[in-house]
Amino acid sequence: MKALILEDELRAREHMKKLIEEHFPSLEVVGSAGSVTEAVQWLMSNPDPDVIFMDVELSDGLSFDIFTKVEINSPVIVTTAYDQYAVQAFEVNAVDYLLKPIELKDMQRAVARIASGEAKVPSGEAVRNLLDQARKEKFLIKLNDRIVPVRVSDIAYFYSEDKNTYMVTEAGTTYVLDDSLDALVETLDPESFFRISRSCIIAEKSIDSVSKLMGGRLRISPKPGIVSATDFTVSRARVDGFMKWLER
Repeated sequence: MKALILEDELRAREHMKKLIEEHFPSLEVVGSAGSVTEAVQWLMSNPDPDVIFMDVELSDGLSFDIFTKVEINSPVIVTTAYDQYAVQAFEVNAVDYLLKPIELKDMQRAVARIASGEAKVPSGEAVRNLLDQARKEKFLIKLNDRIVPVRVSDIAYFYSEDKNTYMVTEAGTTYVLDDSLDALVETLDPESFFRISRSCIIAEKSIDSVSKLMGGRLRISPKPGIVSATDFTVSRARVDGFMKWLER
């Protein structure tokens, strides 16, 4: 069986390739891509693979965008940082999944479904609906013996630092979250939020202006009143996707 890997993080991509090479002799990795654009180009230029391992977040957008640009005729195994509640969306839509960090036993289960013919080719509509079913409208923040509800519409940005994840509201309040940025980006509306780097997700409404930096990167100036607790630099690999998101 021929496999295509869609994963923007090099270490995660190499980890999956190593798992396949060492434990799945029936699988052959015939291609890989780290962006929606690269994935679409590959799929338009090559025969359909027998399985696609698809990370939710790619460098220039969400992998579900691929379904709007090219017909998918292969079973899909989604690699995700979703929690168990959101994973139900995958099960309902007959899309297999692997929770990150990926473990051998889970991959064996998913590949066995492909080999047996049990896995179905998901419709584009079913896959695109996955995020809508799991998308958050508010966060419930635990503060000692209190629970504080924070609506997503009140959030300015998220960032990670020293292995912790933080949420900053428009009012300037900072909260510590249990979720990683990988998990957060999959439950946020991609129309309203963009991951500008591995350490920051920003809301469009928080952006005042954008300026060019040397080396092809961009610097975001937040709107007046937004607390700048982290670096708002758009990484080089995300510049094209960010500009398309901003110009849409």
